[in-house]
Amino acid sequence: MINILKITTVFLLTVHILYGQDNTELQEMAEADQQARMGQQIDWTELNKQDSLRRVRATELLDAGLVKTAKDFYNTGIIFQHGNDTVASGIAVDSFKKAIEMDSTLNRWWYAAAVDRDLMRKGEPQIYGTQFIADASTLGKFMRYKMDPGRVTDEERRYYGVETLAEQAEKERLMNLKQVGMFYMESKSIEKTLALIQSEFEKGKDATYNTGEQSLNAFGYGLLNQGLDNEALAVFELNTQLYPAAFNTYDSYGEALRKVGRTNEAVSAYRKSLALNPDNDNAEHVLRDLAPSKK
Repeated sequence: MINILKITTVFLLTVHILYGQDNTELQEMAEADQQARMGQQIDWTELNKQDSLRRVRATELLDAGLVKTAKDFYNTGIIFQHGNDTVASGIAVDSFKKAIEMDSTLNRWWYAAAVDRDLMRKGEPQIYGTQFIADASTLGKFMRYKMDPGRVTDEERRYYGVETLAEQAEKERLMNLKQVGMFYMESKSIEKTLALIQSEFEKGKDATYNTGEQSLNAFGYGLLNQGLDNEALAVFELNTQLYPAAFNTYDSYGEALRKVGRTNEAVSAYRKSLALNPDNDNAEHVLRDLAPSKK
């Protein structure tokens, strides 16, 4: 018996492709892939099963010639990157390469990460430096997977959105520091936690806690998501003081101020963020809502 539904689905997908439209099924699968990894309680057995099913379907779409646009190849790369063999990692590399060749405005970091992951699957050194692993010999400390640093330049790493070798070394150091959030959970005191952040920040590379801009920002959002608005505000404000040239600290501070109804202060924070980074679309959008007459 002819499967009318299947024929209709393939026909509609083909029409979209012929007119240069992105494959919505691939988009949905890629989004599902990423969404499934955002929770803290992940059922890895079920996730691996769903990953496998997505790869099977993406293979069918590739074989049917229904992967055509830059975004299609980009989404295909996302789907295949989580495979555990070199076949999947090879498809991910090819897909991301085609995607950025067709549209260089897409996130190029994915290509570098796919290349490194493919090399790792083959037991070879990575070349960009995107892959970090837990080192069993040092009680689970994080370290970069083995590198062949001379294969590409730092300039090329920058092009693909990857840190330079020096920045990677600093990232590795930060990854192995204690987290401020753990201190807060144990002390149950935001005052003591703020004092710790200030003290550890002043220690520089001798610090034992991670007081990097992004780490503090994540800590602040963790508090905000728990409804601890005043505590989050204090962390975000301190982050702007420790990193006054970082646009994202002001963006996050503005978001927290907006949440508690301190609109005028939120506008000031977002304006500061936009002044530091005129390409901050989020600040631009929020300011249109909060202060439509004057940005």
